[in-house]
Amino acid sequence: MYLAQYYLDCLSQASYMIADETTGRAVVVDPRIDVQEYLDDAARRGFTVEGVINTHLHADFISGHFEIARRTGAWIGYGDRAEARFPFRPLADGERISLGEVVLEVMHTPGHTPESISIVVHERPGDAAPYGVLTGDALFIGDVGRPDLAASFGHSPERLAPMLYDSVHNRLMGLPDATRLFPGHGAGSACGKNLSTEKWSTIGEQRLSNYAVQPMDVETFTELVTEGQEAIPAYFVHDAGRNREAREPVDIDALARPLEPEEFLARRAAGAVVVDSRDQLAFSAGHLRGSVNIGTEGRFAETSGMVVEPDREILIVAAEGSERETAMRLARVGLDRIAGHLARPEASLAGMADLVERAPRVGAEELRASLAGPERPVVVDVRGAAERDREGTVPGAVHIPLAALPSRAGEIPDDRPVVVHCAGGYRSSVAASYLRSLGRENVSDLVGGYGAYRLTAA
Repeated sequence: MYLAQYYLDCLSQASYMIADETTGRAVVVDPRIDVQEYLDDAARRGFTVEGVINTHLHADFISGHFEIARRTGAWIGYGDRAEARFPFRPLADGERISLGEVVLEVMHTPGHTPESISIVVHERPGDAAPYGVLTGDALFIGDVGRPDLAASFGHSPERLAPMLYDSVHNRLMGLPDATRLFPGHGAGSACGKNLSTEKWSTIGEQRLSNYAVQPMDVETFTELVTEGQEAIPAYFVHDAGRNREAREPVDIDALARPLEPEEFLARRAAGAVVVDSRDQLAFSAGHLRGSVNIGTEGRFAETSGMVVEPDREILIVAAEGSERETAMRLARVGLDRIAGHLARPEASLAGMADLVERAPRVGAEELRASLAGPERPVVVDVRGAAERDREGTVPGAVHIPLAALPSRAGEIPDDRPVVVHCAGGYRSSVAASYLRSLGRENVSDLVGGYGAYRLTAA
């Protein structure tokens, strides 16, 4: 048997390929849209990809089922409760998919979404216990999936949480302790609040260490898994809707075309948003006025989804050589209305001197001095709630998590200078540039974030 995990750090997302090495028959589970890695792996090993299974209708990325199906002729499978608006193979609870000696058994595990399934992997027919289980977003290492992400589609957490309790406590925990557990996400994902950095575990290890699978009644479970969840990124609703619909495969190369300055500026004037994916230092030294700085050195795709409207045309300013990577990472989260990127960015920006400006930044000592002075600025903390509670905060700071900023920007007073901070500076550069793109003036970000501010304490 061949079982490979493909882990994408910037989205904390795991996809898988399972194959029978004797027959060469393979299935890909929960693929992202840039599918070449799976196809190259299959070709090297002489596998034929026969099917693509999605454990549920994903909200945090665009699934690559159409891309694989177009390239290989593979069938597309979902749990038979899926409300998808395209033909798919409905997978019933207990259904067994034979790849040869290797058999995949479908287990319905609703709760994160109503149609969620897990895939139990049997390496050989006579084995006493399964080799492993791919749990999608039902069970993570250290946590379980959120039951509140499907609310926009009429599925309340009050309805889904009891389903999740049964799926986790009675079904997945009913597997033998030695069964390997392969989750859909790891630490950093917004699909849970306590995810581990480990990439796989066992049912037995989770039985001992996972807070959500300890003995408890359904009411206690519901309270535990719903409290303390961070704000849902705005793009989740968009992606969940896109993954329900038929669509054409995404052509990354077509999205990464160079634009001469004249066309670039014309599209900007017509309302396109400029995403500047260079690092903070390059952006602060000079950028096109109104650009949003989302550096590719951080959680670029997820962060872009928080602050870029999915139906808005996108223009890219990127470091030379990284244009295609930037377009691909945007497309992974459904931001694929990309007109192209600015050709020869350094030279082109130099020729737009009247439209280029520096990004105002404030040091920690300067912030402390201004907070003690007569014209105290508004400090905006864009970290998550748990992060802020754990690390501390600037006294009097307005707390608006980055994911909530587009809907709550109006809460920030506009009669004083604004200083935005996060933990280390990445998210604050995003937030400050986003606020300036809305027309807000005198908005700075804190160099070094709260970590630098804390070090200046007396």
